[in-house]
Amino acid sequence: MQNVANTDQFQAWNGYEGTHWAEQQDRWNAINANFDLPLLDAAAIQDGDRVLDVGCGGGATTRLAAATAGRGSALGIDLSAPVLELARARTAEAGITNASYVQGDAQVHPLDAGSYDVAISRFGVMFFADPVAAFGNVAKALRPGGRIALLAAAEPAENEWLTALHSLGALLPTHDFGRSGGPGMFSLADRDTAVSTLTAAGFQDVRAEHVKVYGIWGRSAEEAADFLLHSGPGRHLLAGLGPGTRESVREVLTEQLRPYENAGALPLRSTGWLLTGTRGERTPSA
Repeated sequence: MQNVANTDQFQAWNGYEGTHWAEQQDRWNAINANFDLPLLDAAAIQDGDRVLDVGCGGGATTRLAAATAGRGSALGIDLSAPVLELARARTAEAGITNASYVQGDAQVHPLDAGSYDVAISRFGVMFFADPVAAFGNVAKALRPGGRIALLAAAEPAENEWLTALHSLGALLPTHDFGRSGGPGMFSLADRDTAVSTLTAAGFQDVRAEHVKVYGIWGRSAEEAADFLLHSGPGRHLLAGLGPGTRESVREVLTEQLRPYENAGALPLRSTGWLLTGTRGERTPSA
């Protein structure tokens, strides 16, 4: 694949991370599905709209957008070949003919200028090496007046899965992981940073709405702890620990999550900024 600026992310999402997300797509959708309604309401997709789904993953939001667009279409773009393979398969199984996918780095991929009415994303926009350039590329792909509705992770402390990890203390030193504004999934967690970044990229009337939802992380504390420790953040924090310490982490985390069990499910709260705005009349600079 040509035109990749985020090489570390490309390697991760075409390695373990991408394989994990593809294999665990149903679990991740169970975690994030309650964000879909606020996202689609904010996007206000109309019949005939052309929708761009940035960081589309397994295509759940792409398919929802395509269904809402009716006579329009939805294009999902993602770095990861494993998740796009799954997205295409599930789209075909659902008989959806107005959704398609492309493997590409949204920061630099040559998207057709002015070709989309709406750009959406469910947590696929926090990992760019140069966020202003990336959102500028998305802005150029929209027609003047085109809309965005993008979800980005909000305050780390309001995410109960991260609170559970931080509670492990010296057993699992988290250092700066989860720091608002740092690189990675919390890069846009500071509201002012998120708004100013999108404004600098060429969007107008940028707003950030705080959204809190609950997602199902497993059927039990054991299942949720195992899943969390095998996800990207968990694997990152476990790196370098010996087998005995890893087992201790799993046991303690399981007990930390035990109080959240509820009728055969383990819901945890997650938070996001729902970022909206419109592309200005002038074409964003390269």
